[in-house]
Amino acid sequence: MSAADRLAHAIAGRPASVAVIGGGWAGCSAAMELAQAGCKVTLYEAGRTLGGRARAVETHGRIIDNGQHILLGAYSQTRRLLRMAGIDPAAALLNLPLQMRYPAGTGGMDFCAPRLPAPLHLIAALLRAKGLGRADKMALARFSTSARWMDWTLYTDCPVSELLERFDQTPRLVELMWRPLCLAALNTPPERASAQVFLNVLRDSLGADRASSDMLLPRTDLSALFPSAAAAFIESSGGAVRAGAKVTTLAPHKAGWQLGAAGSAVGGTWTAYVDAVVIATPPPAAAILVDQLGLADLAARLLAFDYEPITTVYLHYAHGAALDLPFYALVDDPSRGHWGQFVFDRGQLDPGQAGLLSVVISASGQAAALPQPELAAAVAAQLAAALGRAALAQPDWVQVITEKRATFACTPALARPGNATGLGRLALAGDYTASDDAAGNYPATLESAVRSGVLAARAVLTPLPSTPPSASPSSAQA
Repeated sequence: MSAADRLAHAIAGRPASVAVIGGGWAGCSAAMELAQAGCKVTLYEAGRTLGGRARAVETHGRIIDNGQHILLGAYSQTRRLLRMAGIDPAAALLNLPLQMRYPAGTGGMDFCAPRLPAPLHLIAALLRAKGLGRADKMALARFSTSARWMDWTLYTDCPVSELLERFDQTPRLVELMWRPLCLAALNTPPERASAQVFLNVLRDSLGADRASSDMLLPRTDLSALFPSAAAAFIESSGGAVRAGAKVTTLAPHKAGWQLGAAGSAVGGTWTAYVDAVVIATPPPAAAILVDQLGLADLAARLLAFDYEPITTVYLHYAHGAALDLPFYALVDDPSRGHWGQFVFDRGQLDPGQAGLLSVVISASGQAAALPQPELAAAVAAQLAAALGRAALAQPDWVQVITEKRATFACTPALARPGNATGLGRLALAGDYTASDDAAGNYPATLESAVRSGVLAARAVLTPLPSTPPSASPSSAQA
């Protein structure tokens, strides 16, 4: 960046150079937002691949994801950043109406919203739902009406299970609708999950326009969907992406920051001087950096999170295997060895993955403790029984992927740090941060990560109250 550009940024009260530490979806979003604002951005990622806990991996000669994801039409910031990165959401995401559909013969239900304006789409789905009795349908209508009347807000947070009990939700509705939705959205069992955060998700999906409730399934791998496109955007905007560079030190320097990095991407060691920093690493790594700055209380909060794992079991069938729908819900019952909660037909998302099914197990601590061959065999047997196809019990290969710290445990009244750190031009980004906008806190979803990156970028772009133009440090790196 030229001296003239640095001066222009200083006069505007904005940072000329910014380091974003962490190349997950939050870091990529922050870096894109900053690059769009004209900052010279350097994105540092300790790993070799961008994307964090939502990225592509290679196995058995195939590119798959380290976890299956569903996005919602309500994910406005994610869709905006995709478009900014040159990705057309309509082409990259399979758009399905809100649904909770179980394979026929499993004793589940079939709930699917038609393409009607809200709230007619939900009313029609409820009237046409199969597998729910009159009491179940009345309970669902009562819950939706009461939540709207409450403006989707609780005076005191509580577990989701307690909220459902207050509104007399039937055991069948809890088993087939609310529990799977809670696990999928919050990755925390209803007995321990935050009812307020659950209501926030329902408000922006069930309680909004019909398109907001749509389910969006990536047609490509997660790396291609966003992180790779984000990297190209950053570099085309004059920034740099350094994958394989771990930032190990952070300290104030004049009116900005000095950071030290190590790794092959920076030729061993590297020192950089920048105007602003966004820390977008997982909480334990962020705690190490903020503790160096004397922010002991913030570091302690970052280390206080509990975590929940997510396990995805991929099963490939050489003879081909296709579902009648892009995905089904499954009735999980650990006592019977039925661990799967949803199954996806990857071939309906990408023809190049025909024959590949992915089964998701949220809050998978108990399942992940099993030996992987045992878990894969149990999931294959569950699919064979649920779909009535004995051949599904014998896949030609399997791959079990467990993200042990996939998300924080989204418990009631959880104290989450905000994006601001209390130090000028230093912000946090990550799905664990507390939202400071009107939408309220989200669980650890892709939208939460993207939203946090955008908010962190805006925080460091805010002009400092009394910074003279001459105080802006050089963005030269050595």
